[in-house]
Amino acid sequence: MSFHNVSREAMAGTAILGVALVAGYYMGKTRTVSSRMDLFKSHSGAKDNPLMLYVLNHSLREHPALTKLRLKTLEDPYNYMMVACEQAQLMANLAKLIKAKKAIEIGVYTGYNALSLALALPEDGRVVACDVEEKYTDVGKPFWEEAGVQHKIDLRIQPALKTLDDLLAAGEAETFDFAFIDADKINYDNYYERSLQLVRKGGIIAIDNVLWSGKVINPAQDDMNTQAIDKLNKKIYRDTRVNLSMLTIGDGVTLAFKI
Repeated sequence: MSFHNVSREAMAGTAILGVALVAGYYMGKTRTVSSRMDLFKSHSGAKDNPLMLYVLNHSLREHPALTKLRLKTLEDPYNYMMVACEQAQLMANLAKLIKAKKAIEIGVYTGYNALSLALALPEDGRVVACDVEEKYTDVGKPFWEEAGVQHKIDLRIQPALKTLDDLLAAGEAETFDFAFIDADKINYDNYYERSLQLVRKGGIIAIDNVLWSGKVINPAQDDMNTQAIDKLNKKIYRDTRVNLSMLTIGDGVTLAFKI
């Protein structure tokens, strides 16, 4: 893969990732692999880590509506599914860096990251948010409205593959700038392939949970979720259609920059 084939935006995106990688490495040295899917998340697995607190105290710039939604989400017993605030901020900064106007989020939960992306997009920006459960997305809607970005979030309550296929059928291939994959793991490869079609050259695809609490090191034969993630990790590593960085932030996130 030629270095000269990489877009200037993609090159700029990879340049800002070192801090996140180093922070994740040093936090990883202080703890063993967690049994939960939250390896280095500030609100769960690493919430009592002094270095994580230092990172947040010296880097997190959270919109008030994001803070309120994060605290509301923490009341839910499944809050470890929420994207960590430091990861959401990184992705929002990347979206700003590439001047994103259109984004896709596959897996919304309470909508913290959808809100973060919407705040990063310009006034005429659009986040197509894909989920199958209104119980949790309804939690986020009042905070989207409070932040004044509800008009930017196009929530689709149906299987994400149908939404992605609908977008392709509507002629929106290569018109999106950013995609975030954080839904059912069995379909991760399908989501990745659809996202590659929808994202423009120089755009970014972020894939969450790529470390899966360390289970990817030695996937169990009967663990289809871990096997699906490991298979996609290996595939992206060999994929000449993208440049990539795999980071140890949260439960692991891969950033694929479309060439």
